[in-house]
Amino acid sequence: MVDLSAEISELWTSLGPPAPGRPRVIQVVAATEGEGTSTVARELALYAAKGARRTVWLVDLDLLASPQHEAIRAERARFGDLGGAVVATPDGSMFFTVRPTAKAPDGAPIPDAAYLAGHRVGSSRLWVTRFRRDALKAGQSVHVLARPDYWNALRRHADLVIVDAPAADRSQAAVTIAPFVDQSVLVVAAERGEPRRTALLRDAIDGVGGHVAGLFFNRAVVRQPGFLRGLVS
Repeated sequence: MVDLSAEISELWTSLGPPAPGRPRVIQVVAATEGEGTSTVARELALYAAKGARRTVWLVDLDLLASPQHEAIRAERARFGDLGGAVVATPDGSMFFTVRPTAKAPDGAPIPDAAYLAGHRVGSSRLWVTRFRRDALKAGQSVHVLARPDYWNALRRHADLVIVDAPAADRSQAAVTIAPFVDQSVLVVAAERGEPRRTALLRDAIDGVGGHVAGLFFNRAVVRQPGFLRGLVS
């Protein structure tokens, strides 16, 4: 495992202090799959929670795979045990919708918030989300929403929100939420990143009113499984 602690510390410093009284939402994304975005997002969230002593929510936009929850569970010795599932929204708002809407046994519609759980990571101030894929019914699909409600609600609940977005070559989720986050960090694999695609992603985020904070050149590239890709839009 490549130690990124020095680079993550530099990244944290380069992002600068948050605006007074406004907890930040920082999105981490790459142009192409396999550039190590999830590793960078996870390490940044851990650094902020333990090193900077912030209450941090790590929100995984790769909903159907939930790689952040799985990676943290696999490294229990380092992160600690995952706590039990809690509601991952302070006010019932959500950044995605499940369609068509399913109904509970009593006939009431199942809210989108019921599909997302939060888990505390060890004894730290870090929480990670997990999409409840097991609750999906046949024929249902998930769509990320271009709305600020969830992100604004989570700002009132945490000091910092780190969003791990799926790569732009398989999902538009990062561009969809870009106007509602404070900073987007673009991850580029140090040895095999594609500058043209990264530039296109930067332009797409700028084009919807988002703010690209800069590039992170990642030495620790881990290819994520392309599990059920294309079902999250």
